[in-house]
Amino acid sequence: MTFDDKTSDLKSKIIEVLQTIFDPEIPVNIYEMGLIYDIDISEAPHVRITMTLTSPNCPVAESLPIEVREKISALEGVASCYVDLVFEPEWTTERMSESAKLELGLL
Repeated sequence: MTFDDKTSDLKSKIIEVLQTIFDPEIPVNIYEMGLIYDIDISEAPHVRITMTLTSPNCPVAESLPIEVREKISALEGVASCYVDLVFEPEWTTERMSESAKLELGLL
């Protein structure tokens, strides 16, 4: 199995885990909400998640990135996980998946 194949498999597993994490105020997971901007996987493998929140004043601003890091780090084969919390570009509802928009009545 090549590095690209392993990376693709791991990325799928990471997305599955991200789909189990919710902002307690919103009944949609953070992946479908569009809060995950990037998943970068390098050798070892080290995982870097670039994510945002719906607002800088989000009540889970401190706990949500920690939950993401802990759950991704717990995946078999992940050497480390770093979560980069950013606010540029600013999150908008345009980043949400269609299913998330349907769930929240935005379509």
